[in-house]
Amino acid sequence: MFTAYIRFLLKMFLKSLLVLGGVPWVFGKVQYMGMSIAGFEFGCDIDGTCPIGTAQSPMNSDGLISQSPMDSDALGQMQHFANDDDMNVFRLPVSWQFLVNNKFGGTLDSNNFGKYDQLMQACLGLGTFCAIDFHNFARFNGQIIGQSSGAVTDAQFADIWSQLATKYKNNDKVIFGLMNEPHDLDVPTWANTVQAAVTAIRNAGASSQMILLPGTDFASAGKFVSSGSGDALIKVRNPDGSIDGLILDLHKYLDINNSGTHAECTTDNVDAFAIAADFLRQHDRKALVSETGAASTDSCFTDFCAQNKFLNDNSDVFLGYIAWSAGAFSTSYLLSLTPSKQNGKYVNNKLAAQCVVAPWANAGPATLVPSATAIATTSPAGGVTPSQTEVPTSITAPNSVTGGGKATSTVSGMKTTITPSSATVKVSAGGGIFASSRANQTVSGSITGARTSSSSQASSTGGAGPEMRRFAGGLLAGSLLFAIVL
Repeated sequence: MFTAYIRFLLKMFLKSLLVLGGVPWVFGKVQYMGMSIAGFEFGCDIDGTCPIGTAQSPMNSDGLISQSPMDSDALGQMQHFANDDDMNVFRLPVSWQFLVNNKFGGTLDSNNFGKYDQLMQACLGLGTFCAIDFHNFARFNGQIIGQSSGAVTDAQFADIWSQLATKYKNNDKVIFGLMNEPHDLDVPTWANTVQAAVTAIRNAGASSQMILLPGTDFASAGKFVSSGSGDALIKVRNPDGSIDGLILDLHKYLDINNSGTHAECTTDNVDAFAIAADFLRQHDRKALVSETGAASTDSCFTDFCAQNKFLNDNSDVFLGYIAWSAGAFSTSYLLSLTPSKQNGKYVNNKLAAQCVVAPWANAGPATLVPSATAIATTSPAGGVTPSQTEVPTSITAPNSVTGGGKATSTVSGMKTTITPSSATVKVSAGGGIFASSRANQTVSGSITGARTSSSSQASSTGGAGPEMRRFAGGLLAGSLLFAIVL
């Protein structure tokens, strides 16, 4: 009788670990860590005006584009970040205006999109994940998408995303970052706009890629719950009703007004991210912090490092973080993480080394978090499949998209994107990710066209190798114990 009771208890314990083939273990670090490669969005303001004359390609002449007066080397930077720091995702901001050459409602401009695609192909050639970031603050030339008396409709927004999805539908490493930092808008109406874009992307054939869903208040993690963004966005669905690959998109800065325009940090954001983490656990959802950054001051070394340690410690709900920023930024820019070249080799600045890379590289082993379901994919091309616990109410996933909406308040003006000549105003960017292992590959020579990741001979070395081995060992031991008990 006693033996039978012990067997029953052991079975219940093991069942709590092995639930329908899923194991509620999470890595002691986030799965994705990366960098924004800025340039194509330079000049964008928070009202959605983006003069294409100020856009700068972050690629140098080796990448067949030589627009940047600083002749920045995006390919070399990404090679350094991927090979030396194990970064596995890059966010590539661009404006809507640039992609269509200021012809609103038109098709992708072959010349401008071609330049942007060269950056995408350089990124994809490294075997990393590459996030498209629409850097328009939920607007086009001052008009809120779906909310400014029909001036910019959901259908037009869905159409441009359908075009981009058609271009990249066969590459699972492309991330669709729907919009950088929406703000001052009606949240439920914005969620319907997001739904339209999601439906368009999936219907274009991009069925497995991650799509990032941003909320209002500049996608702030601190306002994600209180603004209603979380409640509205978790209702967004794929056309089949699932939430596979639909990841909530969060941003956060550490200065006095969350703008990223001040040198001193005043918070480590732990309280803000804790509130977001609780919401994500309650609803069994995941988020990616697709933009966060700080200045290289003593206060920021303390707070930025603490923030990113917290994100790693809560990797059951935070998939990763992307730092702001490198690319076409000068090393003198206030929030610059652009590496410098020393003896022909790229070297990180202290902030990037200590507060972006080190918290991830030094994170601990896997830990048990019973309240959340872990994502334990080991293939960089794998997709996230979040469990489906919410039932859509006010938002549907239509096969066709229509516009409409209502106007909202005037832009209050927190963040402004300008050219990198200013050292005190930041350029905001967006983007996304999805890989638990990176490709350890070096690309040399010139970029010569639409090269895809399938042409690369990449070996997976994984950001979470030791943790995965511990995870596998624990799973094997548990399975053997389970067999013995039975």
